[in-house]
Amino acid sequence: MFALGLSMLVGLEALYIMILEMFMSAEKQAAVFGIDKKVLNIKEVRSLLANQGIYNGALGALILVVGIFFMANAGKIFLSLLMVYIVIVALYGALTVNKKIALVQGLPALVALLALIFS
Repeated sequence: MFALGLSMLVGLEALYIMILEMFMSAEKQAAVFGIDKKVLNIKEVRSLLANQGIYNGALGALILVVGIFFMANAGKIFLSLLMVYIVIVALYGALTVNKKIALVQGLPALVALLALIFS
């Protein structure tokens, strides 16, 4: 149950990131992501950020659906794979964008993954 709770928190975090990327003001995005507000006001950048947001939203929704409806062995395996995916993407983000991504997104997914493995 602990592993499921951690996994659900990772899913909720992905949905929160989607909201930040798709719907929040450039001021809020600049504060959270550490990107210059002028850059975030460029139409193409806003479109790219919203596109990234839709992926985070889909990932978050998928984690929540799997956690709620499929928490037998297959669900545990699937949630584990999703956590591995998030850790890999967070490491890539840490290497290419901001090291904080590994801590904010990667660490919760890694802890959830370990909890899933040992549950």
